[in-house]
Amino acid sequence: MANLLLISNGHGEDISGSLLGVELKKQGHIVFAFPMVGQGISYKKVGIETLGYRKEFSTGGLGYTSFLGRLTEILEGQLTYLFFSIIRLLIISRKFDLLIVVGDVLPLLASWMSRKKSVVYLVAYSSHYEGKLNLPWPTSNCLKSKRVLNIYTRDKLTSEDLSNQLKRPVLFLGNPFMDSVLSNKKELNKKSFRLGILPGSRRPELERNILMILRVLELMPNYILLDKNISFDMALVDSLNQNDLLKVVDKYGWRIINFSIKTNSFILVKGSCKIIVHRNSFAEVLRSSDLIFCMAGTAAEQSIGLAKPVIQLPGKGPQFTSNFAEAQRRLLGPTVFCAQENVIDKVDIYLDTANLILEIRERLNKDPVFYKQCITQAKLRLGYEGGTKRIVESISYLL
Repeated sequence: MANLLLISNGHGEDISGSLLGVELKKQGHIVFAFPMVGQGISYKKVGIETLGYRKEFSTGGLGYTSFLGRLTEILEGQLTYLFFSIIRLLIISRKFDLLIVVGDVLPLLASWMSRKKSVVYLVAYSSHYEGKLNLPWPTSNCLKSKRVLNIYTRDKLTSEDLSNQLKRPVLFLGNPFMDSVLSNKKELNKKSFRLGILPGSRRPELERNILMILRVLELMPNYILLDKNISFDMALVDSLNQNDLLKVVDKYGWRIINFSIKTNSFILVKGSCKIIVHRNSFAEVLRSSDLIFCMAGTAAEQSIGLAKPVIQLPGKGPQFTSNFAEAQRRLLGPTVFCAQENVIDKVDIYLDTANLILEIRERLNKDPVFYKQCITQAKLRLGYEGGTKRIVESISYLL
């Protein structure tokens, strides 16, 4: 039995860290977490205690943001917050036997500064972005340290690339954040075609994303909107309650009807356009959908990992911007689509996205090679179910 500290820096990283933490606790280890960004909600949900002072930033923290988002971070004092977080981490880390880094250069650097033994899951980096991974300074130096006992990556290409660059074994054992959707076998009732809608999770960006998505769906042709065998299903987080949602959409002519306590769902309706909104059913919506309409980060990765093609609609930020979406397409490959790639200036991006949904639906119906491509990309980019257990078994072997 060992005292272990998980260090992560972002929403997706916290999800992976919490899954690793649960499995490590099953092995009898004492596990704490130090999320460098946000409240560490993923850890709290599974009963893992978080250490250090926690502060939520409106941008969601580190990562891809717009210029306004970066400026907001500075004004909100994020640099000062991170400096003192690292100092706290250096003090706290003394009592732990092993540090488990989930993220990128910042938690890795903090771990290296502590001079404690560690393992690193580089969930934020991939060679798929450019074909060869150019690690930011001083990531390579930290990873070459003998105190870093094992390095895990998010895909096979990155493990091969880094093994060559670092002149040491780098492992690809799967992605913990995929296990929650791969292992959940529940599905919604069968439809001939279901469009899954994932608008993101962070407010107020979430509200803006929803309005953009609704504008696209309103433009779908009537033969789609009136077909009872076709369903639009949105997975919505609890942080945006029904009253707040109604305030956002009411002035654009949308209404809420048919609330069901049993299924924790309701319907957004405007004219012929109906969207079933589900609470606490993210995995079910994801697994049941044929095509995913997405304005989120980790959710898009999970969609690709389930062999579901993804259509993006770049938002206004601070996180899901055009730059973020473009980087996501490089990371996740040719089964991620964005209308922005195919239009000229001043063309209606909403109408073009609606047409793209129809185009990909047609390919799914008539092109078996495309479906096989989705399956191939899922394994290539995200790996197989069981990544959490394989990484934990590797860590336990070291201990």
